[in-house]
Amino acid sequence: MADIEKRVESDGDVYRTLLESTRAIPWKIDWATMTFAYIGPQIETLLGWEPSSWASVQDWIDRMHPEERTWAVDFCVAQSKAGIDHEADYRALCKNGDYVWIRDVVHVVRNADGSVDSLIGFMFDISERKRTEEKLLGLQKELEELSYKDGLTGVANRRRFDAIMEIEWDNARRNRQPLSLVMLDIDYFKQYNDHYGHLEGDQCLKMVARLLGTAATRARDFVARFGGEEFVLVLPETDENAALKVAERCRELIAQERIPHDRSEIGPALTVSLGVSTTIPSHGDAPLPFIETVDKRLYQAKQQGRNRIVSSN
Repeated sequence: MADIEKRVESDGDVYRTLLESTRAIPWKIDWATMTFAYIGPQIETLLGWEPSSWASVQDWIDRMHPEERTWAVDFCVAQSKAGIDHEADYRALCKNGDYVWIRDVVHVVRNADGSVDSLIGFMFDISERKRTEEKLLGLQKELEELSYKDGLTGVANRRRFDAIMEIEWDNARRNRQPLSLVMLDIDYFKQYNDHYGHLEGDQCLKMVARLLGTAATRARDFVARFGGEEFVLVLPETDENAALKVAERCRELIAQERIPHDRSEIGPALTVSLGVSTTIPSHGDAPLPFIETVDKRLYQAKQQGRNRIVSSN
């Protein structure tokens, strides 16, 4: 009998040594008393708190970041009561005031009658993984932003315009608010490129994009390069009179810049033609016919001599 007890004690020492030699932090909580029956000494290396300071579940709760505390505690308690093994990621407070990202992997030990006896688990330091995830998310966001940005002018591209138009169309329909669109085309831009060269043409497009950005001043006003030398402004909650003022401001800003255009048939400086329209979408309406209406008005502005604005007024 003594030999068996010694063997059991020896095996226990072996298991403890194995547990405490891993980077994972083992722990056990008695469910009835909500106290720590055990926590590995690795906890002090990771967080700075002595194992003896982990007395009750409240110590675990108090050392959790406030942003994760409520949901993590509610989730773990609910899963434990249901007898479901689970995992939770949260930031744990270090003794020096820093935080470390922890993944807690929990196993629920049940009595013969199905009631919860205890919780045993492992804490893993996942700070490096979280930093990598944040970097990847940052890169993903940058790539997404680049995919929505016109590579030449820096304003939004056609893809971004399509996405914004869908959002603002739904908002206007739901709130019964006017939505205006201004489409703009640089007059005789082919001749500009032919005369000054494509590099100067690129600079001209950049300058026009910058000027349009100063004309659309509200937070939700949106400027995009529609294609080639054509730009578009989305003006939410803007009636047609207000949209016409924005269009006129666009035309005047470009005129005031006096960008030389020796091959223009209108005058010595760069000019633009614009189409403007406003709608309050109804159920069943789609944005494409509205965009086509604005595009037709832009075409009419060019047919009527360019350097002008065409609207329903």
